[in-house]
Amino acid sequence: MIDINLIRNDPELVKENIRRKFQDHKLPLVDEVIVLDTKRRALIAEGDALRAARNTLSKQVGLLMKEGKKDEAEAVKAQVKADAERLVAIEKESEEVDAALKKAMMAIPNIVAADVPVGKDDSENVELQRFGDPAVPDFEVPYHLDILEKLDGIDVDSARRTSGQGFYYLTGDIARLHSAVLTYARDFMIDKGFTYVIPPFMIHGDVVSGVMSFDEMENMMYKIEGEDLYLIGTSEHSMIGRYLGQIIDGKKLPLTMTSYSPCFRKEKGAHGIEERGIYRIHQFEKQEMIVICRPEDSEAWYEKLWSYTVELFRSMDIPVRQLGCCTGDLADLKYKSCDVEAWSPRQKKYFEVGSCSNLTDAQARRLSIRYKDDDGKTKLAHTLNNTVVAPPRMLIAFIENHLQADGSVTIPEVLRPYMGGKSVITPKN
Repeated sequence: MIDINLIRNDPELVKENIRRKFQDHKLPLVDEVIVLDTKRRALIAEGDALRAARNTLSKQVGLLMKEGKKDEAEAVKAQVKADAERLVAIEKESEEVDAALKKAMMAIPNIVAADVPVGKDDSENVELQRFGDPAVPDFEVPYHLDILEKLDGIDVDSARRTSGQGFYYLTGDIARLHSAVLTYARDFMIDKGFTYVIPPFMIHGDVVSGVMSFDEMENMMYKIEGEDLYLIGTSEHSMIGRYLGQIIDGKKLPLTMTSYSPCFRKEKGAHGIEERGIYRIHQFEKQEMIVICRPEDSEAWYEKLWSYTVELFRSMDIPVRQLGCCTGDLADLKYKSCDVEAWSPRQKKYFEVGSCSNLTDAQARRLSIRYKDDDGKTKLAHTLNNTVVAPPRMLIAFIENHLQADGSVTIPEVLRPYMGGKSVITPKN
């Protein structure tokens, strides 16, 4: 949610930002906010005036009664009663206007960074950098499910019977590899100075609406029936929600945290053939990075965060690239975002394994996350998040890039301590 002063003072800038995001249907919201804000301020002024007048009139009633001016006192009493009734009406109308204003404000997207490429959707995202040399082996790389099944590492059929489409069982060395990558990623971030956190995996609705837009909420979140609780789609939701309504000591900023959680997502919509298997699923686990910082530091932290993901993947000998997300691919609360994509030798292209976002003060404004600055002033913090690693999608990149001609998968040195010293996973089937 953006600062309402920006809409008051420069509505055309806000409208141009909406156009850059190809959301022209939201343009009327800017004018709607201006009308509602004007009405809201008028109601506040009228209410304040009536409350001030009530005190004066109440004193007049006493004086007039002392002076024996009963008729005049009754007239003033009638005015006090009418003003009290008007105040009740104002309070009711103010609640309605406030609710409509908040709804409109929360639908207006955050201002996008000037250097974000303009584009309608993810097909217009822009490659920024590559890290490592993408290679294609001289043997055929099978589909990832076929590789995992030969390693006796996955059971999709049983998961369909117990849970439906979009679920799986990981078994044996592959299940161990899955855990090893998460544990390695945890230690990797701790070594970077981040505090390890395991958050709640369910959150209230006011936290959900604070960390994401209504459209994202509808398309992603699973709600617990009969309760004000949602399963988190990523630990960012719970981690940012932790600071709901808090004023943080500015001396403690930045807060740098790495969090583990299972993630639950509806994943609505139709997807291509490459998203079968375990690419797009309803339940997975993830190691995340979260930063809460001063506004002047968020750009620098953004650059650090995505580079950590690149460093992690390169330490496992997986080629990656940084892809700048265009305006049309940015969620409404994001100021800037980039994807880290891993190389797929089978597809001979890159695919997303992580996403880094700077949300400036959009989440902080919705959740009232503030800090006390050195001068004693209370200001809104900036929030950022980034994927450290998210198996099992990462497993696809891992097994394809480490697959050998005989069907075995090698384990890079950094992961061997987490795999009991194992250096290779060999086919069982």
